[in-house]
Amino acid sequence: MKKKVYYGDVPVGADSVITVQSMTNTSTADAASTIEQIKLLESVGCDIIRCAVPDMASARAILKIKKQINIPLVADIHFDYRLAVESVKMGADGIRINPGNIGNRSKVIEVVRACKERNIPIRVGVNSGSVNQAFLDKFNGLNKHSLVESALEQVNIIEDTGYDNLVISIKSSDVRLTYDSYSLMSQRTDYPLHLGVTEAGSYSNGVIKSAMGIGSLLLNGLGDTIRVSLTDTPDKEVIVGRKILQFLKLRPYGPNIISCPTCGRTKIDLIGISTEVEKRLTTCKKDVTVAIMGCVVNGPGEAKEADIGIAGGKGEAVLFKKGQIIRKVREDEIIDVLMEEIEKI
Repeated sequence: MKKKVYYGDVPVGADSVITVQSMTNTSTADAASTIEQIKLLESVGCDIIRCAVPDMASARAILKIKKQINIPLVADIHFDYRLAVESVKMGADGIRINPGNIGNRSKVIEVVRACKERNIPIRVGVNSGSVNQAFLDKFNGLNKHSLVESALEQVNIIEDTGYDNLVISIKSSDVRLTYDSYSLMSQRTDYPLHLGVTEAGSYSNGVIKSAMGIGSLLLNGLGDTIRVSLTDTPDKEVIVGRKILQFLKLRPYGPNIISCPTCGRTKIDLIGISTEVEKRLTTCKKDVTVAIMGCVVNGPGEAKEADIGIAGGKGEAVLFKKGQIIRKVREDEIIDVLMEEIEKI
């Protein structure tokens, strides 16, 4: 049975729902800006937030930040063990470290002791840029074996101190390597796995890489918490992460819009209608499926499971519910009619 840990009152692992994380890009020392961003992330469905802690001012700001947010906060620590200890004192709900860059064993023990006093999780994070050189030499370079063994070495450092409240991440910017590494790690440990394709890139490339890497692992029953890594604003990371879970039927996240590709039979502005409907439904939390089809070939037949939908004709469309045609609407009415019908559901 996989272990379960708690970030505040949010469980990760075992039979828990898969959680979505992101990371603030504000200066953590600027508590006001950080709080503002976290509240935005809460509004789009972020379950756990991580903040960079590069200095003592950032660590001490956690106390103020924690008082004004509603989701658990993880302190991201590199190099200086004292920042981890101070973050825990200030109320952090978890710590992310790479024990290998914290320093000697005594410093790692100090971090573990602080976490143990409050029983908060430590995420051991190893990525393709932080693999121990000894494992690169042993396994002939960067691959799933060197990544996994390097991570397990870090885990063993903490386990040797008598603490096992742990989460593991082994990220790479290579989608296939990420998949292979997590698959191997799942065979080697029962700790919860934090999934992600690191440094995935800008929005378009990052979404594709993350959907492939994270989605393929989730489809195989692997992974307990996810972070979509984008060179973009954190709220987009959360939205994409929640959509990945929604489309895999792991967690609901508002409307599911299905629409067909355009073709020569399409006689309405399908692209414009679909874009506008998606825009208007951004803040809708209803778990409904909305179909926007270009012609009667694709709808309502192929979209008969949709809660509500339209199928285009020439300058008009038919409105249907669960495959049953209700009535015809003019093209200029389609968007408003759909919004009204969704409101009724």
